[in-house]
Amino acid sequence: MIYIAADHRGFELKEKIKKYLEEKKIEYSDEGIYVKELANYPQIASKVCKKMNIKQDKAILICGSGIGMSIVANKYRGIRAGICSSTEISKDGKQHSDINVLILTGDFTTEEEAKKIVQTWLEEEFLYGRYEERLKMIEEIENENMK
Repeated sequence: MIYIAADHRGFELKEKIKKYLEEKKIEYSDEGIYVKELANYPQIASKVCKKMNIKQDKAILICGSGIGMSIVANKYRGIRAGICSSTEISKDGKQHSDINVLILTGDFTTEEEAKKIVQTWLEEEFLYGRYEERLKMIEEIENENMK
């Protein structure tokens, strides 16, 4: 499952990404917000991360700069959230860090850029090898610090 959610600054881009996912026949769950009104990104990101099965689910979170959603999402064990502002970063994030939460910037990413970023993130594969060892290191850090 792909969860998608945004605060008020990411709302419009979220709606455009939903249409893109529908066009591509990609199943998703819209976790809010549902109308453009003031919303708190910590509550939104938290709602999505709590629902995720980190072994199989993915998420797209959108706020103004992406920073807030990223901070909150990365507080959850097993979440590897990355702010992606280009296809190159999206590709690298998926191949090297296996990001399972894509963070987009509602204020700084155009609809066309966002579609390309999402497509790249969905199509790329994790490279394993030395990168798998790094994910194990991250898991060890989580085990030490997320009690």
